[in-house]
Amino acid sequence: MDKKNSADSQAQLLKGSAWMTFGSIASRILGAIYIIPWYAWMGPFGNVANALTAKSYNIYSLFLMISTAGIPGAVAKQIAKYNALEDYQTSRRLFKQGLMLMAGLGIASSVLMAVAAPILSGNDPRQIPVIRSLAFAVLIIPIMSIFRGYFQGFNNMKPSAMSQFFEQVARVAWMLLTAYIIMKVQHGNYIHAVTQSNLAAFVGALFGLVLLVWYYRKQNRELGINYTTTETTSTSWNLIFEIISQSIPFIVIDSGITLYQLVDQYTFHPILATVVRANFDQIESWYALFGLNANKLIMIVVSLSTAMAVTAIPLLSGAHARKDYRDIARQIESTIELFTFVMIPSSFGMAAIAKPLYSVFYGPDPLGTSVLVLSAVTAVTLGLFTVLLAIQQGLSENNLAIKYLLIGLIVKILIQYPCVITFKIFGPLISTNLAMIVTIAISLIHLRVRYHFNADRTSRRVLGVTIFSMIMFLFTKLALFVMELFLRHPGRMMSLIEVIICAGVGGLVFTFLVVKTELAFAIMGNRIRRITDKLPF
Repeated sequence: MDKKNSADSQAQLLKGSAWMTFGSIASRILGAIYIIPWYAWMGPFGNVANALTAKSYNIYSLFLMISTAGIPGAVAKQIAKYNALEDYQTSRRLFKQGLMLMAGLGIASSVLMAVAAPILSGNDPRQIPVIRSLAFAVLIIPIMSIFRGYFQGFNNMKPSAMSQFFEQVARVAWMLLTAYIIMKVQHGNYIHAVTQSNLAAFVGALFGLVLLVWYYRKQNRELGINYTTTETTSTSWNLIFEIISQSIPFIVIDSGITLYQLVDQYTFHPILATVVRANFDQIESWYALFGLNANKLIMIVVSLSTAMAVTAIPLLSGAHARKDYRDIARQIESTIELFTFVMIPSSFGMAAIAKPLYSVFYGPDPLGTSVLVLSAVTAVTLGLFTVLLAIQQGLSENNLAIKYLLIGLIVKILIQYPCVITFKIFGPLISTNLAMIVTIAISLIHLRVRYHFNADRTSRRVLGVTIFSMIMFLFTKLALFVMELFLRHPGRMMSLIEVIICAGVGGLVFTFLVVKTELAFAIMGNRIRRITDKLPF
């Protein structure tokens, strides 16, 4: 029975991760591709406009964490718990109570964000209308996120993935349309264009919410017959208290990366201004290189870990409710191994093609390319940080997860000044890496001691993935070197061709290595043989 539960959990993890990966990657790719025309239409204000966007989105992300208060993750976790106990009526009541909380928190957070915009702007008046334009989205996204938490509690990741995708399609369409009209037709102000581009988050949220409501009604029609089991005697107030008590750790943990970015946002400029002679906009442009330009690209990769984290939480919560510790150990192993199998080669590959990739989106820039290389490496620590804290959330170790997060954040704050002074633009990324490695190390040690997962086998598989990724990196760099012999000064289109060809070479090399050594089957299971059997090797 234990083996069956472990196999079923691994299958659910793979299926759920596949759907969430589709939603995350597709939306991230759309969110990155739009920057090509958008950045070009901003003209000489491209980096400054990106800096405005990056800073406003960091504040927006924090307010989203406040407005959702971690409730979607908490609802997903608790619904998974009650479903494991076959108490479906309580699951539905939990969702409805969460929905009312979301509506109230969304209104309060939206008003607070709009009123506090002058304070949050950091003495930059250009930032005020940009921040306020995002306050509209804070009204809707909390309600949308509670629907996603509901579906995730049922291990049904398709609605979340599809709504995420269509939300991004609508958002990007609005951004490009308004940016083109303001900058190219009206020859207007770039601040107005950035403001409208941020308002696109509200437009996209409307589309995403409509789709989620449709999926919710569809699921109720299909599964309504299964909600006839006996429910617990929990009162509405007990359920609300349960949601809130579970959600507090989620808001702290989910805002982890955002808190790191806010440290950079409010310290990078003042620290750097003390050691370099440069005007305000020049330092803002340097901030944009890692704060948005590179970050937007690496978040495509980091979203893979987010997809796995979202999938792992309800599965681990269900196993924890059943007290199935063997399944918990297997879930920890599977989540870490699947993460490294996808994340490490993706990050190495991005680092290998950083030069043409950066050129495609922002034009040739040696400094921007160097920042992207370091950012690609940082994606691994960002991703593993996200996954490990999510594992602890799923196991109801919220207090420990918060403690580990705060330890890392304190390390980040303490070393931020010397890192920026010493490494300049690379300083924030280096301090982030070092701080997150501290959190990752203590989290892994705890999980191994507490749940006795097979760390030796997992370490061997991670080492194998890393070695194969390094080999892939070398082949990809060799392919890029050969292409650059013939294309000494490639334009944006030729850089795109370099990216496609070199990424293809790297992907084939890595696939060949993991299939021939059967590492792919050890991590992904035999279900992928249907795909690998079609490969020529």
